[in-house]
Amino acid sequence: MRVIITGGGSGGHVYPAIAIADKFKEKDPNTEILYIGYMYGFEKDVVPKAGYKMEEIDTCWVDRSNPIRLLHTLRYVNIGIRSARKIIKKFKPDVIVGTGGFVCFPVIFPANRMGIPCFVHEQNAFPGLSNRILEKYVKKIFLGFEEGGRFFKDQSKLVTTGNPVRKSFYEIKKEDARKKLGFKEDDFVVLSFGGSLGAEAINSLAMGLVEEMNGKEGQVLIFGTGKQYYDNVMEEISKASIELADNVKVMNYIDDMDNYIAASDLVVSRAGALTVAETLVQGKPSILVPSPNVTGNHQYFNAKAVADNGAAILIEEKDADPDRIREILRELRANPEKLSEMGKKAKECAPGEATEIIYDEVMKTLGK
Repeated sequence: MRVIITGGGSGGHVYPAIAIADKFKEKDPNTEILYIGYMYGFEKDVVPKAGYKMEEIDTCWVDRSNPIRLLHTLRYVNIGIRSARKIIKKFKPDVIVGTGGFVCFPVIFPANRMGIPCFVHEQNAFPGLSNRILEKYVKKIFLGFEEGGRFFKDQSKLVTTGNPVRKSFYEIKKEDARKKLGFKEDDFVVLSFGGSLGAEAINSLAMGLVEEMNGKEGQVLIFGTGKQYYDNVMEEISKASIELADNVKVMNYIDDMDNYIAASDLVVSRAGALTVAETLVQGKPSILVPSPNVTGNHQYFNAKAVADNGAAILIEEKDADPDRIREILRELRANPEKLSEMGKKAKECAPGEATEIIYDEVMKTLGK
């Protein structure tokens, strides 16, 4: 079987795509996988490291802010379509699965016209524009959140699967992760990060955690800044005359996120669909600060779905400040029963084996 996987722009699209590719290879090691991604995207570095061949196309999102920008971006979309069509003709896939991001349209649109069965997965409670446009060109739409289904017209195409999470997140144990990372068994570990690209607002909150936890015995803070923010954060720490102790680890990028989430007692993060899913799978309580700068405010709806079930504390960015985060941290540390209950609720909210459902639905649709 020959499968094309596409999706990109951020870890929230790329890592679910890799998880789906992994499932196809797990089911049949002879499956040939080709990933089509944006030539300047996040996926360019991540996909080859995951062991998959990647073809790059040049395209862009459709900018409708004014007629000139619209014409300019449509030109690049057409360039992407022509490039993708050549790759598809050469590879001859049996099926194409997309996970969102503007790179999906130039791949799935021509593939549908070529008679190739296509599928998309939508990670968020508020679907992205690309997947909403692609609805009529695909056989099935897989949903990370059931709530997202109301934004699609053809309800017969919808299958709620949960969000694809890489297998390692299901398998790794807290004690093993702590041993690997060098944390003590009884340390109170907080992990703060702003997604694969970082987030200035989360970093601002994490600075409050640095001040609160630095040098404190029995406490550990892992602070993922995002590569573009690392230098600024370190400069801010220096200006505040903070000499980092061994219990605070500031990192520009967290590569082995499975280990760090597994080792943590509390996660402070944005509410991207992938971040939420990975945190839930590990049964970790969280403080979620959704980004207000995303389409349809979808991170808010992601966070609300989890917070309403008691697995997270939702703080909107306009209400978030370092003092409040420090206060919540102290309350949770002083109330381990509440922290434990949040963890149980998180596990209950965790998606099942989404990739298994996706694989089965694809094969059923193909009649295999």
